[in-house]
Amino acid sequence: MLLLLPQGYTLIRVTTAGLGEAVTLTCSLPDEQKGSSDLHWYKQSTGNTLTLMVKQLTDGKPNYEAGFSASRLKSTYEENVYSLTILQTVQEDEGMYHCSIVDWNKNYWNGTYLSIKGPSEKGSHTTVIQHTVSDLNRPGDPVTLQCSVFSDSDKKTCSEDLRVFWFRAKSDTSYPDMIYSKGTHPNQCEKKSQNRCVSSMNFSTSDPATYYCAVATCGQIIFGNGTKVAAGMLFLV
Repeated sequence: MLLLLPQGYTLIRVTTAGLGEAVTLTCSLPDEQKGSSDLHWYKQSTGNTLTLMVKQLTDGKPNYEAGFSASRLKSTYEENVYSLTILQTVQEDEGMYHCSIVDWNKNYWNGTYLSIKGPSEKGSHTTVIQHTVSDLNRPGDPVTLQCSVFSDSDKKTCSEDLRVFWFRAKSDTSYPDMIYSKGTHPNQCEKKSQNRCVSSMNFSTSDPATYYCAVATCGQIIFGNGTKVAAGMLFLV
């Protein structure tokens, strides 16, 4: 499944795997870059920076980093395709996975969000609405974004609690960052009623980017409409 964020800022590939199953992620890069340099696989858990997992060397041999064992992972480059296989998924495997080749004058990136689905998850009835809750008086002022999540508990067919993430897509990069409001739990969604919870994030309008909230529930990811920050101003997308 591919999710295109509004305005074409970035393309997020979403792969869903059952808990305990094997899952293979592939890396989409320009053909002229394949096999030309070492490829790096990174993982980004919610609220954390990129962590290098493995280097896929041009001679075909993978070099796994500390904390990422070949007993759980398999990195390959076969028939002009880069692949990373998690042999048996656990819940902690959920997150963003990035592959990258660093050329002499340009970095090539591709990202996939891996969603781990429990055995009882069948579907959700969830709506995500994103909006600002503070006024912008002058460029550079801090602004609070709020993500309201509405779910129909009567129609929900899975037992999984929803998780809220915040993404930042910058126009000068080809991959999204997962971020969250400093000082709060990354997946926190404050319950306001039986069918509504709210997650908030503070940021500065001096940092140009497009911000999205996303809700993961019942093996699905649902994005908010997005808020673009440019030249110290706010725009809905």
